[in-house]
Amino acid sequence: MYRNFVKRLIDLFIALFSLIILSPLFLILAILIKIDSKGPIFFKQNRVKKGKKTFKMLKFRTMETDAPKDTPTHLLTNPEAYISKVGKVLRKLSLDELPQLFHIISGKMSIIGPRPALWNQDDLIAERDKYGANDIKPGLTGWAQINGRDELPIDVKAQLDGEYANNITFLMDCKCFFGTFKNVLCQKGIVEGGTGVIKSKEEDKLRKEFWQ
Repeated sequence: MYRNFVKRLIDLFIALFSLIILSPLFLILAILIKIDSKGPIFFKQNRVKKGKKTFKMLKFRTMETDAPKDTPTHLLTNPEAYISKVGKVLRKLSLDELPQLFHIISGKMSIIGPRPALWNQDDLIAERDKYGANDIKPGLTGWAQINGRDELPIDVKAQLDGEYANNITFLMDCKCFFGTFKNVLCQKGIVEGGTGVIKSKEEDKLRKEFWQ
């Protein structure tokens, strides 16, 4: 009942209400993006939705127009060189994700679910297949997002996405929803140009202990 009906109603209500309340913010951000750097206000990118089908996902543009296309940020040698001044603020506060509210209304996304993978992130897509995480709608935020986000290695991220996919309940969605606000305010788990930082920190700690 919740998974197939109530969850969709909640998605629609939150997305519509948020768009109405945040419409002035959308206008302000659009103006700031245009003033800050040349290029469009929105950024479109092929992402993976339920059933491993692709769709054009919208974001507020945070990078310069000469940034490499369809390349995950963690694979860029120096991502900071491509991120605009306004973009840095948008990314830190996750405001660049707000246009995805339109995808939630259209039914391509949900408020809570695995973050949409890039169409060419074969490693993440394959890992998610193991846990059934590709069989549900992607989300604006999710279980992996509040448990490490960019700091998680691919395999751990996929496991967390699978854990959510197999335990979709109102309580789980509430944990993800309110946990997201906490993480955004504390700016937890954001790592530009890197992934798997948690694992790296643990490995560094073991190396230090070994050589002491």
